[in-house]
Amino acid sequence: MTGRTQVTGGILAGGRGLRMGGVDKGLVLHEGRALVAHVVERLQPRVQGLLISANRNLDRYAAFGFPVFTDDDDGFLGPLAGMARLLRETTTDFLVTAPCDTPDLPEDLVQRLLTRQFETDADAVVAHDGEQRQFLFALYRRSLAASAAAALAAGERAVWRWHETLDLAEAPVGNAAAFANLNTRADL
Repeated sequence: MTGRTQVTGGILAGGRGLRMGGVDKGLVLHEGRALVAHVVERLQPRVQGLLISANRNLDRYAAFGFPVFTDDDDGFLGPLAGMARLLRETTTDFLVTAPCDTPDLPEDLVQRLLTRQFETDADAVVAHDGEQRQFLFALYRRSLAASAAAALAAGERAVWRWHETLDLAEAPVGNAAAFANLNTRADL
């Protein structure tokens, strides 16, 4: 079975943070630490290495000790742009993605996605919380880099629509509360 040595974790922290007043959400403090630090803590022990997708405060993200990559376009095109760049940069067979604003993401996320990929041999596996797909929590074959780039070039911005073009499987992971993201100051 595919192990953690074949998976890179990708943290998506490249958004505008508009619902939080335009601040860089990954660096907002939650329980005394930057939101991105919570995600690092959950993913790092379960993957070979981490990459961070960010479009601002690159030095602050780099201080976490992982490579930081900006989107190829400076127009804040959304998570798909970050995924496309990270897929291009990863050197392992698979990339698993998670947004920077979900501090309680399931600790077994990577293993459940990998298990489902092994069972189905799908090119991508998306987490399903029992109610809905969690599109930003997914495992991708590195070979999907060209597909993600092509979707962006064609004007696609929605991850879920890109998923519709892939050999995609779902993996049951956690519940809706585990995927709660902190979008506003009130959420903190």
